[in-house]
Amino acid sequence: FMLVSCAPTLTDPIKLESGNISGTASSDGAVKVYKGIPYAAAPVGDLRWRPPQPVEPWEDVNRCEQFGPRCPQIPFTEDSFWNTREWVDNTEQSEDCLFLNLWTAGKTPGDKLPVMVWIHGGGLTSGSASQPLYDGTKMAREGVVVVTINYRVGPFGFLAHPELSRESEYGSSGNYGLLDQVAALRWVQQNIAKFGGDPRRVTIFGESAGSRSVCSLMATPLAKGLFQRAIGQSGGGFGAMSRLKEDRPGSPAAEKTGLVLSRIVGGAESPATLETLRSLSANELLEAVQKTPNVRPQIIIDGWVFPDEIHTVFEQGKQSPVDVIVGFNADEGTSMFGGMRSMSVEQFRAMVQRQYGEFAEEFFEIYPVNSEDEVQDAFLASIRDGWFAWQMRTWAELMSTVDKEAFLYYFTRVPPIPDSEKYGAYHSAEHAYIVGNLDIASFTPEPADQQLSEAMMGYWVNFAKTGDPNGESLVEWPAFKTDSEYYLNLGDELRVGQHLLKEEFDFFSRYNTSKRVH
Repeated sequence: FMLVSCAPTLTDPIKLESGNISGTASSDGAVKVYKGIPYAAAPVGDLRWRPPQPVEPWEDVNRCEQFGPRCPQIPFTEDSFWNTREWVDNTEQSEDCLFLNLWTAGKTPGDKLPVMVWIHGGGLTSGSASQPLYDGTKMAREGVVVVTINYRVGPFGFLAHPELSRESEYGSSGNYGLLDQVAALRWVQQNIAKFGGDPRRVTIFGESAGSRSVCSLMATPLAKGLFQRAIGQSGGGFGAMSRLKEDRPGSPAAEKTGLVLSRIVGGAESPATLETLRSLSANELLEAVQKTPNVRPQIIIDGWVFPDEIHTVFEQGKQSPVDVIVGFNADEGTSMFGGMRSMSVEQFRAMVQRQYGEFAEEFFEIYPVNSEDEVQDAFLASIRDGWFAWQMRTWAELMSTVDKEAFLYYFTRVPPIPDSEKYGAYHSAEHAYIVGNLDIASFTPEPADQQLSEAMMGYWVNFAKTGDPNGESLVEWPAFKTDSEYYLNLGDELRVGQHLLKEEFDFFSRYNTSKRVH
């Protein structure tokens, strides 16, 4: 018998400004894969909590065959909904995490294939570019270059502190994870042609916190010109934002969270200095943050990355003028809150009163609750509508300020997972369909899943190629307009509808407007 090597085929070296790299090729040679390409210097030591710096050049060929480390983060709990094979990433953790990965069917710089840059979700606290579901092979076979990027998360990516602001030439701190994303997009502009990509046809897309990042990248002046299209899946940035130095109702100044961390580490009498905080190990920092009450990563108005509220930037037509696909899923809240203990009607009413104040009675007109059996359905529907539907439809509406097209979707397919009746079309369910990785998902796909996946990948890839998701054999998807409010239902059937959840959207629009005014 002749032994056949299963080792992947190495590609010819590609010369980047930082040094030469090689990757691997699929068995048929159609797709080349480059994993763990450094796009910035390791943000460690004195570079912790600084904007990303240029990558250190190397001399030998860098064999980019393995994913780079992911940013340190708290792992999923055993009973987490996300503790499944498509989401669990066993790549090592390290603060030296600013790497990206690339899949391409391009053969020469002259191919000029459209580029799709994926920004992972995870609440700005977790996630990575190397999660199994994000493999870009199938999308690359459709004629696009796929890039997935790591960025700093949790306290490494989103900590503001007065001392950090003082040492910054811009008087800013926090938002480091967003600055990483901008640096990765600059890397794409400088290098993607060498992989057969077109730097003038870059689409950024993301889900959950990745979608919020896409929205944020559209709003920051630092990212203008780095991409030409954008796709947001279940996440926007149109709510009230914290400011760096000023308290706002219900939202203390972001720098105060850094001061709280200093006191947790050093004690109330002698808060830890910046030097001490930088000397902590990654694990020590994560442990300290877990002891810090009400500290969560957030994208803030810092006067540099974000000079104003994202909502205001869009209202004034100052966002990047690019076409968008935006949308959300029918059962967004189930995977987040499906395991919560039941509340009585009285407890739910009290919670709504605290949250919505003068809008509480109007809330109950839209989400009536007369028995304990109705509480969870009302709660989950309000999570979907307040956290996601309002964000994504606002995004679609505000693209009219720059006269750009928006295509709104509503994902309703219930994947055949265990407990599918309980979870429905849950948060993040759509992405396996978009990238064609149903074989990686934790369910056995049915013919309907395969058909929907082919259609969704078709829409996303067409959009990356031309700015229009429509194409041969696909149901025509009309653009969203403020008068007609068209959307596409992505479910057991593809069909066009109008005025999606209009009553619910209008309620949250009034409620959120009142919060902004006051």
